[in-house]
Amino acid sequence: MFLKNAWYVACLPEDLAEKPLGRKICNESMVFYRDGQGTAHALEDFCPHRGAPLSLGRVVNGNLVCGYHGLEMGCEGKTVAMPGQRVGGFPPIKRFAVTEKYGFIWVWAGNADQADLSLMPTLEWAESAEWAYGGGLYHINCDYRLMIDNLMDLTHETYVHASSIGQPEIDETPCVTKTDGDHVTTSRFMSNIEAPPFWKMALRGNNLPDDQLVDRWQICHFTPPSHVMIEVGVALAGHGGYDAPDDKKAYSIVVDFITPETDTSIWYFWGMARKFNVKDAALTAAIREGQGKIFSEDLEMLERQQANLLRLPDRRTLNLNIDAGGVQSRRVIDKCLATEGNA
Repeated sequence: MFLKNAWYVACLPEDLAEKPLGRKICNESMVFYRDGQGTAHALEDFCPHRGAPLSLGRVVNGNLVCGYHGLEMGCEGKTVAMPGQRVGGFPPIKRFAVTEKYGFIWVWAGNADQADLSLMPTLEWAESAEWAYGGGLYHINCDYRLMIDNLMDLTHETYVHASSIGQPEIDETPCVTKTDGDHVTTSRFMSNIEAPPFWKMALRGNNLPDDQLVDRWQICHFTPPSHVMIEVGVALAGHGGYDAPDDKKAYSIVVDFITPETDTSIWYFWGMARKFNVKDAALTAAIREGQGKIFSEDLEMLERQQANLLRLPDRRTLNLNIDAGGVQSRRVIDKCLATEGNA
């Protein structure tokens, strides 16, 4: 159902500041921790002694110590010590490849020996002083593909997010969907419209008037295994829209890392990277709060949708023109799954 040989966001660096973190990803129970040098590691969350979760333990001298009977695990998944016992013959537990980049801890959910850093996404906004970022995490009980559908079809904004980013022009403006290899793009451009409340706040945040007509854009990018980056923004009408100079627009990227937990639950790392007034910490906090409320509105809809689909597994659903982005993204996922299965 989901790709294993891929990089997923597992947690934030600060999540490993004090003690191990247990987290299920792609149906794999994992424990994340830092060794004595501060390097992040991940092992199967299973003590080979009695099966206790290692995430309930602690780190001592760089080793992960089980909180049940004190068995010590090395970062390669091998048992290295236990009080009063010889443990050299204990079978190793699974190790997962981990890397720390772009302000996140990433895990390769498949065979650690096959982990390929060249398959990490390129996130220019995360390494540039011209951008500011703020975000958060939601746990949502839905299939990760439902969230991809949601993000690749933004017509739902008119209804789910009517008081913040929704407006009728989204429904009235057709979108264009293209697929280039494993990259799916859905674009919508709106001209000479009133900015919705969230974007009026963003305009003020860039010292621009919020009472003038604007050009608005939404460009959704899906890439495997389950990442969606959405270029969004508004520019004062008549200045070039998407291509307007920075002092005439509020331009951002909605960041969506969708990490499957199980077949019907996800870790949803959301955020917004913006390219205006980047040193204003209060603006970062305000946008984060506003965006958090927007995404919380999706949560109930997706969980109730998932419950309906589980209740009526044989019921067919319908695809419309607006679903092209999600449909094409699912085709890419299916192709990648087939390739991985035949590897």
